[in-house]
Formats: sequence, C-alpha cells, structure tokens
Amino acid sequence: MILDKTIAQWCQSHPLIAELINLQETTWFNPALAASADALADVPVSAADIEDASARLKRFAPYIRSVFPETREHQGIIESLLVPLPTLQAALTTGHDVPSGGALWLKADNQLPISGSIKARGGIYEVLKHAEDLALAAGLLKPGDDYAKLDSQQARDFFSQYSVAVGSTGNLGLSIGIMSARLGFQATVHMSADARQWKKDELRARGVTVMEYESDYSVAVEQGRKQSEADPRCHFVDDENSVNLFLGYAVAAERLQQQLTAAGVRVDEEHPLFVYLPCGVGGGPGGVAFGLKHLFGDAVHCIFAEPTHSPCMLLGVYTGLHDAVSVYDFGIDNLTAADGLAVGRPSGFVGRSMQRLIDGYYTVDDDELYRLLALLESTEGIRLEPSAVAGVPGMIRVLTERQGYRERLQLSERRLANATHLIWGTGGSMVPREEMNAYLEKGRALLAER
Repeated sequence: MILDKTIAQWCQSHPLIAELINLQETTWFNPALAASADALADVPVSAADIEDASARLKRFAPYIRSVFPETREHQGIIESLLVPLPTLQAALTTGHDVPSGGALWLKADNQLPISGSIKARGGIYEVLKHAEDLALAAGLLKPGDDYAKLDSQQARDFFSQYSVAVGSTGNLGLSIGIMSARLGFQATVHMSADARQWKKDELRARGVTVMEYESDYSVAVEQGRKQSEADPRCHFVDDENSVNLFLGYAVAAERLQQQLTAAGVRVDEEHPLFVYLPCGVGGGPGGVAFGLKHLFGDAVHCIFAEPTHSPCMLLGVYTGLHDAVSVYDFGIDNLTAADGLAVGRPSGFVGRSMQRLIDGYYTVDDDELYRLLALLESTEGIRLEPSAVAGVPGMIRVLTERQGYRERLQLSERRLANATHLIWGTGGSMVPREEMNAYLEKGRALLAER
C-alpha cells in the first residue's frame, strides 16, 4: 500500500505509472504549468537572492584564479561554453515528421573547470558561502577585502578546524570535496554503491575522506547528515533541501543570457527557448530553471530528463507525493548507467517549489543513453557521460508530442521555426579515457544494431 492505495489503484488513477513500472520511455507534459509571474511566488527565494549569489562568486573569483590555474583565462569565473550542434540536430530529426527550423545548442557544463560537471556551480558555491560566513565572523575577512588572501597558510589552518560533509552519487561529491579540501576544510564524501571508482580515487588523491556504502544515494545522504549532527563544526551539504546549492545553480541563467545575446540568439514570445535538463534529486536542474524563469519568463520552457530506472522527480510531481514517495515503492530498481541520476527519492523542496514552473518530464532507457552518447561523439566530436546525454532527445520529445502541450501553449509552427533548443551537458570531461572509450564502444554497437 502506498498512501492507502495499491499499486493497481495508483495505475488506474495515474495511468503513466504503469509505463514507469514497466521501464518504458515516457513523456509527460505538466497540466499544472502556470504563468511565471504567478508560479515564481511558490519558490521561497527571489531574484535578489540570485544577485547576491552572483556577487559572492565574483568576490571569490580572485581566490579561485589563484588556486585553480585552469580558471585564470576567465579571471576565476567558473563558466562553460555555448556550442551549436547542427550536425547532431540533422541526425536526430532525420526520419521524424517535425516542424522545420529552430536550432540545437549545448551548454557544455561537462567542460566546467575544477570538477567537470554542473555540480561545479551549486556545490562549489555552497562551500564558498560557508567559508565566507566563517571567515567574516572570525575577522579573517572583512568587507572589501581581496579574497585571494584566503590562499594562505593562515586561512587553511583556520578552515582546518571545521569539516564539510556530503552524500553523493559522484559529481556533487567531486565539487564539494575538491573545493573544501583546497580551502583547508576536513572534507568527507559519503558515496553510494553506484558511484564510479575513478571519482572515489580522484577525491582521495585530493585529500578527501571517502566513505563507501553498499546502498543507494539516500543512504549516503543519511550518513552525511548523521556526521554533521554529531559534530557542531561540521557543515552538511544537503543536496535534497539546500537553498544555497539551488542559488549557485541559478546563477547559470544570467551567464547563459549573456552568451545567447553574444551569439545573436533572441529569446521572447516569438522566439521560444527550450532547455532540457538531466535530473537526479532535482537541485541542479531546479536551480537552473528557477534562474531562467526569472530572466525569460514564459518564453523559456524547462523540461527534466531522467533514466527509466530512476524516474523519481517525474513520479513525485505526477502523483503529487513529491518526497513522500520513492521509485522503490513502485518496484522500480533505481539501477542505471546514468549514475549521476540514480536517485530513488526526489527533493521535496524542488518538486513543490517548481511544480508549476516545469513544462514537462521524460525518461530515457539506458541503451538509448549509450546510443546518444556515441551519436553525439560521431556527429560533433563531443564526449559526455551517460547522465549528461539525457537531455539530447528532449527536442524530439517536444516536436513529436501528441498530448496537446504545444497547442495549449500556442507553440505554433511559426514560433517553433524560431525556437532555440538547449541541451544542458551536465558532465563528462573528467571521465578517464578508458572508461569513456568503453561507453563509446557500447554505444556504437547499439547504434549498429538499430
């Protein structure tokens, strides 16, 4: 029984649940989608909070530039490129009866410096926010200081009195662990069984303590939370509920707006922007979508992508149960090659706050992720990890939908011809060559079978 209903009763009242249980690729467009002007009020943070987060990242830029040489070209600002994907677009649309026009792009967060994934946004931001709070309170920093002064033995000795903990499937742990250890914190990453060994090895090489569990993401988070509860000097990064993580991701929107403008891409009612965001627990895509909605309002359409084996956010929003339900409750195993998205229970904070702002959700089969990974590499020479290619089929899901979504939003063929479709490439540049080659070999074999 799930909240006094059997699975059969849930399938009767919510028919898509049968597809999710059967691990079918599923697309659902949100009937509760509301005007941004109204729905943004559901979120307990504001545009001013995003501006504050952006300003903090700028204050820390001199420090980032000092300790991470790979950021010096951009003066300590952690940002990724916007990349056109014309050849991939042609390959994806071949054989589909879809409106002509529009353009497909990649937001290449797989190339973000320091930790090589979107987690370099929210994860690093939260650690920096915590470090600033401690340093200001202790007088180590004062307003107006050059934050490069934190690259000193005095600062590292100060931060070594404190610890930072997080539960992770991999990429968030990398960003939190690398940044925390570099500042001088005692860093511990609690990692689930599905985390890749190379990520554990990378963290340990950076001086981070890695705790491994023969269970999933939720257990890793629980253990991280217990560590912080037992130590008043330990800061726990709560991926399920952290407002600071959320705001760190939200800053990406203003950066993207600048890049779109520089590329001559318009975003307005007649030139809609569709953004396809891989989703695990929901903090990363939720924060990015929140920032985008503040900037572009109803001209931007955010759609979350999940593996068929881990559709936790779709299940939570579709049923209205949010974090009161897990994929395990419905017999879904949460075992996926998309390790960064292997989450059984979604963030209730993101699900409830963003439920009227997200246009839709879809799931992708693991074999299809491998095919898309190989297709992207063969057409554009770009290598993403399996989790990161979940956004690739989003454009086709929108353009071939039959649920009345486009009609409801008055997305005419004229507007779609002017549309921009953006895949958020959430990770992949740190994947070891031999592991990436194995992904590609599998993907090419699956493509050849089709």
